[in-house]
Amino acid sequence: MDETPRLAAELHRLAPSCGPVRLIAVDGHAGSGKSTFAAHLATALGPAADENAAAAPVLHLDDLATHEELFSWTERLLEAVIGPFSRGECAHYAPYDWIRRRFCTSQPLPAAPVVIVEGVGAGRRALRPYLARLLWMERGPERSWERGRQRDGSGLSAFWDEWTVAETRHFAGDPSRPFADALIHERREGYEWLPGPVTSARSHHVVTLGDESHRVR
Repeated sequence: MDETPRLAAELHRLAPSCGPVRLIAVDGHAGSGKSTFAAHLATALGPAADENAAAAPVLHLDDLATHEELFSWTERLLEAVIGPFSRGECAHYAPYDWIRRRFCTSQPLPAAPVVIVEGVGAGRRALRPYLARLLWMERGPERSWERGRQRDGSGLSAFWDEWTVAETRHFAGDPSRPFADALIHERREGYEWLPGPVTSARSHHVVTLGDESHRVR
């Protein structure tokens, strides 16, 4: 049974965490299924509060990273997205073109009631104070990387060799999983949400996203 629709509705009841926005991070290893889950969650968030509402906006961190800055995009995100959201303004960012190796034309990211940011490092230390919830895709690195390599093909093998080293280094110095509110397990049909380390530290009960006030971590 897919628990996403029910728990997505609870996300709407959280206190805003970044200006008027409830910022939800979806983190995990490359190839763990973050983008697919984020799209699924975004759709579930749309009609949760209003049957006519559109899906929640999704910011992909691949649009902020570059070949030279695989994980050095924090200031770019803070300036282009977190700052405007904190002021209640629409954000604007220029997505990176991984083929042409340059940034494209700036595009808007509305300060919607719920916004999802997905990508490796979405739950990093510098961003956690602005998050309403941190969700972690519960699939180990080796399995995730294997999936990613199969998806991208042999042509990107050298890039994956570089990436896995960089990702390992990143999570060694700035882990996200210990601070996750929920661990997301991909099932044959839908997703199962289990308590993350932060939730488990608070209670032994099953994951409840509830309407408690935002915690600065």
